[in-house]
Amino acid sequence: MAKVLIIVESPAKARAIGKFLGKKYTVKASLGHVRDLPKSRLGVDVENNFDPKYITIRGKGDVIKELRSAAKKVDHVLLGPDPDREGEAIAWHLMHILRVPEDAKCRIEFQEITKKALDKAVKEPRLVDQDRVDAQQCRRVLDRLVGYKLSPLLWRKVRRGLSAGRVQSVAMRLICDREQEIREFQPEEYWSITGHFKTDKNSLEAELARKGKKKIELSTKEDVDEVLRELDDAAFKVSKITKRERKRNPAPPFTTSTLQQVASRKLNYPVKKTMWIAQQLYEGLELGKEGVSGLITYMRTDSTRVSGGAQAAARDYIADAVGSEYVPEKPPFYKSSSRAQEAHEAIRPTDVTRNPERMKDILSRDQYRLYKLIWERFLASQMKPAIFEVTTIEILGSHYLFRTSGSVIKFPGFMRVYTEAEADETLLPVVAKGDILDLIKLEPKQHFTQPPARYTEASLVKALEENGIGRPSTYAPIIATIQSRGYVSKEKRQLYPTELGQIVVDLLKEYFSKIIDVEFTAEMEKKLDQVEEGELIWQDVVEKFYGPFEKDLLHAEEEIEVIPIEEETSEEKCPKCGQNLKVKQGRYGKFLACPGFPECRYTKAFLEDTGVLCPRCKGKIVVRRSRKGRKFYGCINYPECKFTSWNEPIAEYCPECEHFLVYRGKMKNLYCPNCKKTLQEEDLTTVSKVK
Repeated sequence: MAKVLIIVESPAKARAIGKFLGKKYTVKASLGHVRDLPKSRLGVDVENNFDPKYITIRGKGDVIKELRSAAKKVDHVLLGPDPDREGEAIAWHLMHILRVPEDAKCRIEFQEITKKALDKAVKEPRLVDQDRVDAQQCRRVLDRLVGYKLSPLLWRKVRRGLSAGRVQSVAMRLICDREQEIREFQPEEYWSITGHFKTDKNSLEAELARKGKKKIELSTKEDVDEVLRELDDAAFKVSKITKRERKRNPAPPFTTSTLQQVASRKLNYPVKKTMWIAQQLYEGLELGKEGVSGLITYMRTDSTRVSGGAQAAARDYIADAVGSEYVPEKPPFYKSSSRAQEAHEAIRPTDVTRNPERMKDILSRDQYRLYKLIWERFLASQMKPAIFEVTTIEILGSHYLFRTSGSVIKFPGFMRVYTEAEADETLLPVVAKGDILDLIKLEPKQHFTQPPARYTEASLVKALEENGIGRPSTYAPIIATIQSRGYVSKEKRQLYPTELGQIVVDLLKEYFSKIIDVEFTAEMEKKLDQVEEGELIWQDVVEKFYGPFEKDLLHAEEEIEVIPIEEETSEEKCPKCGQNLKVKQGRYGKFLACPGFPECRYTKAFLEDTGVLCPRCKGKIVVRRSRKGRKFYGCINYPECKFTSWNEPIAEYCPECEHFLVYRGKMKNLYCPNCKKTLQEEDLTTVSKVK
């Protein structure tokens, strides 16, 4: 019996696959990439057709040694990293390190970690796709040239430790441009008039919509007063009643982008957390008697395609568990974006019969919530539309028309399982055409137009996708990077550019307009797709980019003056030399450092003060991070005082026990951890808000 070695990226995936396949298969993990460009130098020979100089990643020596040893003991090597460009590149590097012949059919690809998918994959190995590898190389070289050429310029001209990235800089620009729109926004006044009417048995509200045949626009109080004068003593009657059916189609199954957006909105998960949990669900979990299995398909995808087998299984499940009347005549088809890789599938459960309630006791709370979201969205996508009956009532007074609408669900369709927003069933009173209505009052309301909303992580992902910036695998790293670099801060889910971020974006706009141009970056993404499709040579793409970029670098070096940025000074003193510590921005966030560097190299963690005192020792409560990166709140006097809280404390205090309050839940309710009570703002007036 021929022995086979399968290599995947992660140990979790290796364990799951190992339990599905027979004894002739040995499954090992590469722990991600094994080769990359060196960190200490550019690693790209710009004089020799941009030849990349790959080296073994530091710390991977033992892994490679183990893989080479395992490869010598088998007859065949199969490479099974993730089914995308990055995975293809990992397979290509492994092929070279293990000296697998280039004409060997050694690449296997699977969208889900199930026995059926794996059995099919090992029977159908293929050649490593060189075009896909070249697309990844092209992206990697472009990013390296931008990062290693532009970042040192920022170090010299702005501040040490800064970085610029080909895609992250565009994301920063979107956030900075939105902030500028908000600053420059001029609110405009407008008014509405609501009519409150009385029928025989009920009341009815309707909005002023038209004057004669013209849509009405009320810009000032004077406009409103004129309408009110003309309607004084007017008679009101029902002039028209229309009823119609309206269909609401289900949303397609999740792509990476839509999963990140909906998980942020519904579960309040940051993008990074969503992808981390989705990775666990994909790679395989121990399911008790069922053994190990992946619960969802590959989670980095821009395709909404669903395999025929998965659709058939969903239709059977819907008929049995929900009702045959909810199964559409034909399986639905959802159009993917023009850039989608249609070989991929949407994110869906690998086995639709594993409903969330069946999995609840097996999964962690976070895993369960995300799996439930994916499962419900997929099942709903395979169901019939919901049908509403919409009733519109028009009321005529003088030559002014008021209108109101209400809707009732006639058939819930997919909404039996899942909906993006709850259906608003508005029941209207029974009236007939020609009925005379008594006017109770006309209620004018003043409004002002609102500035555009700041980006959240979810809306930034949506903007990046809509503008063709990045790929599914890049959204989470981009957002994490611009925050960790100190270019962007997040407050109550909104993303704000910092002063540093704005300075960097303004500098890039002036001297590197293409680097930070949305359309140019989107066009570069299209060229990467063309490389993957074999239509362009990757070195040609890099060459056309690098020539103008190199000229911009030389010009910027000569023209840009050093931009001084005043650093925040801490009240804390350096224990070694006595100077006040400075707040620095590092790769992984803020930290405190002695201004006497390099003579004095003292540093310590930066602990953000919440302005709240510890209830145990009256020390400051500061923001801390757990080992897994989760934010929590603890006493600055740790380890002497071990007080901690997962909920954000605020400088407002309970009127009964005077314990500080915290924000709790999605709605950020005021809650007393001591009394276990939820409070309202008006409850706080009896006690000082700052102790």
